[in-house]
Amino acid sequence: MRIGELSKRTGVSPRSLRYYEDQGLLASARSDAGQRHYSDADVERVALIRQLFDAGMSSRVIASVLPCVDTPTDPAITESAFVTMTRERERIDAEIAHLLQTRDALDVLIGINRKYWAELTSAPVPG
Repeated sequence: MRIGELSKRTGVSPRSLRYYEDQGLLASARSDAGQRHYSDADVERVALIRQLFDAGMSSRVIASVLPCVDTPTDPAITESAFVTMTRERERIDAEIAHLLQTRDALDVLIGINRKYWAELTSAPVPG
């Protein structure tokens, strides 16, 4: 499939797909005219790349993890990727903990605001 079709199937812009290629995250075959062509498996690969980006990973980190997907039986690759994945999981866990603390702080402020709102007006409390 060409880049436009991959873009439609994944919801990722052609510009982003080209960026993924530039970063070594995605590879395409080229036609004689130089057009990019992708396989059906690339749809899943783009979904994985998006998921890793959404988790806050940089393209450099993603590039260090993806070889584990491509050659899962190579001990050198899997060991290196395992270290990176473990470090990233710890980073995500810390981020989740921070987000939970922030949510709890907002819950306290919302409670205070509701009480204040109720004291000031007889109107129903919003939300």
